[in-house]
Amino acid sequence: MNLDIDLLRTFVAVVETGSFTRSAALMGRTQPAISLQIRRLEEQMGAPLLDRSGRSVTLTTEGASLLPQARKLLRLNDEIVSTMGEGDLEGEVRFGAPEDIATMHLPGILGAFARAHPRIKLAVTCDYTSNLLDQMSRGMLDLALIKREPMGPDLGVRVWREPLVWVALDASILELSPLPLIVAPAPDIYRKRALGTLDAAGLSYRASFTSPSLSGQMAALRAGLGVGVLPAAMAPRDLSVLHAGLPPLSDSEIALVSSRSGGGPAELLAQEVLRALERGPTGG
Repeated sequence: MNLDIDLLRTFVAVVETGSFTRSAALMGRTQPAISLQIRRLEEQMGAPLLDRSGRSVTLTTEGASLLPQARKLLRLNDEIVSTMGEGDLEGEVRFGAPEDIATMHLPGILGAFARAHPRIKLAVTCDYTSNLLDQMSRGMLDLALIKREPMGPDLGVRVWREPLVWVALDASILELSPLPLIVAPAPDIYRKRALGTLDAAGLSYRASFTSPSLSGQMAALRAGLGVGVLPAAMAPRDLSVLHAGLPPLSDSEIALVSSRSGGGPAELLAQEVLRALERGPTGG
């Protein structure tokens, strides 16, 4: 028996996204097509690989045994194809992400991908989520990591949930009224979260420093110019996380969105990003 690489790639995608629907969106295929491929693979293996009885897709014993071997076989296949310079591993992927995510999480992933697939050109754009989604709708991006509301629309494949915290040079900033804020311009989601949380708590504030650049905001925080909002995983040690004195911030989510065309190099990069970040800074 010869295993079908495409079927194995679909199996891994379903496992990593936890959903037939999300894997279909990621791979640019229909949900019935994904289901059919999984059934074909199960027929080849002679055993059920996925348990579909619950709210989410889970691995059977046979599926759990196959998964690491399937990942190993896919990596070997992609390395061989890349080395030989054949197949679909050629072209361009236009990838977008907010600046903070790109700075903290992506350099190693994109660098390793570029070295493994030298014939695939990467074009990376850093921008706000709303702008990235607009560019994707106009066919300017193939793939993007975005920030979204956990209870919002089912947009993209969730990668991880991101706790947000208030940060400042030190807690003495809380003695000032109105509270000075360091924020990005609209439509930044962290700006929206900060203002909405303070408004709901009836606290007065003013924008003391506004910058679209993460480095600019960090410099203002270190200068003691105000309070800002950062992902907990990005809070540097030389700044204070304000656990008291301000209302808690609800989490944000990071999701991976693909263009409808999908497939090819973009699908390959999407799976690499999911594999690298699926546990995320908070295990999401």
